[in-house]
Amino acid sequence: MIPFEATDQEISHGRDITWTLRAKEAPEHIRESWVGTSWIVEMTATGTRDGRPFQATHLFLTSLRTTPEALPQLVRDRWSIECWHWIRDSQLREDGHRYRGNGAGALASLRTAALNLLRLAGFQSIRPGMQAVMHDITAMLAMAMRQPKPKTC
Repeated sequence: MIPFEATDQEISHGRDITWTLRAKEAPEHIRESWVGTSWIVEMTATGTRDGRPFQATHLFLTSLRTTPEALPQLVRDRWSIECWHWIRDSQLREDGHRYRGNGAGALASLRTAALNLLRLAGFQSIRPGMQAVMHDITAMLAMAMRQPKPKTC
């Protein structure tokens, strides 16, 4: 039995998605195996993206100590962070870098600046943006100054 269920709808960026979160408190045998676990959660997204049917289901355990009513927004907030991480890793291969100390932070800051410049230049997709300016930093800076249009994931 699932004691808690909540739904939310997102209509933006070419998407019409209904999010359904189902959660229950983790039973004792789960809490013993994964210390700190509070909830077992299933998050399902159904709808359309760019006019095509879309469905995804995510199952996870969480250690968040919160009310079930707060879980949907907390999960969505986490995914907004993961969205940026996915872009950084898939397009910039950030997880493959093994820099240490101040170098890691400096390079992460440069990657963030580059991604933000591409967004400001109006690129909705990072790959075409990188291809357009990868050998010409002046072109990237000129585009960013010309079209200030911030985009989100």
